[in-house]
Amino acid sequence: MSIQSVEDTKVKAFPVKPAEVIAFTAKARRRISPLAIARRLATALVPPAVVILILLVVWQLACSSPTASLPPPSQVWNEAYDLIAHPFFDNGPQDIGLAWRVLISLQRVAIGFGMAAAVGVALGALVGQSVWAMRGLDPVFQILRTVPPLAWLPLSLAAFRDSNPSALFVIFITSIWPVIINTAVGVRNIPEDYRNVARILRLNQLEFFIKIMVPAAAPYIFTGLRIGIGLSWLAIVAAEMLTGGVGVGFFIWDAWNSSRLPDIIVALVYIGVTGFCLDRLVAAAGAFVTRGTTAK
Repeated sequence: MSIQSVEDTKVKAFPVKPAEVIAFTAKARRRISPLAIARRLATALVPPAVVILILLVVWQLACSSPTASLPPPSQVWNEAYDLIAHPFFDNGPQDIGLAWRVLISLQRVAIGFGMAAAVGVALGALVGQSVWAMRGLDPVFQILRTVPPLAWLPLSLAAFRDSNPSALFVIFITSIWPVIINTAVGVRNIPEDYRNVARILRLNQLEFFIKIMVPAAAPYIFTGLRIGIGLSWLAIVAAEMLTGGVGVGFFIWDAWNSSRLPDIIVALVYIGVTGFCLDRLVAAAGAFVTRGTTAK
């Protein structure tokens, strides 16, 4: 067989296909219709609005009688309208709107809770990393975390002899425990593969803390922070009732002494909404940092 015949056989056995032209088209951008946005908003807003409306109706019916000890919503609206409609008025050092009082309380919470978050994460990492630290400190933490917030107030007033640092200490000592405990649990649950990678890369303690420990334990840390921010908001309101000042807690106590129940109810609404916003803020920060993962 000649070379030419062999080549003809190969050509017949393996025919060459004509080149195909493949067109690449860009994917169409996903459009979000206004109807879909409206449905999502309705799904998120309508159920709580209906529940609130039902509660207001029940409250109005239950407290409308002349013998009722609590004012109905209509009376609260009429007597506390200025607090509701003008939250930012400022008529002097002790005569300011509820929004300003909430902001003053939030400043104290930011300082006290910020210190608790920093110290709590550091101590939690220590307890989670060291078996001896866990055995020595964990029983102490479990005992101290059960002490009510206001039980710390007399000691803080005796130590600092000033209401403002005393309130900050109460916030700190109340909110630090869930941060410590959840951080320690998160550190103890770091996969061993992560630790082996740190050994291979020869990371020092600071590098291991920043690059391995904090990202791996972040879901647990933010769970503790969410609990801590709620406790800190509870603590500052309770502490301000006794220490005075211009915060929202003192406003409630002063309104009680003046028999202004509608003002107290409006202040409670402010406190509840603010606490909800704080929880959502920390939750959003945690979802951003952990990319939506949650602690198991």
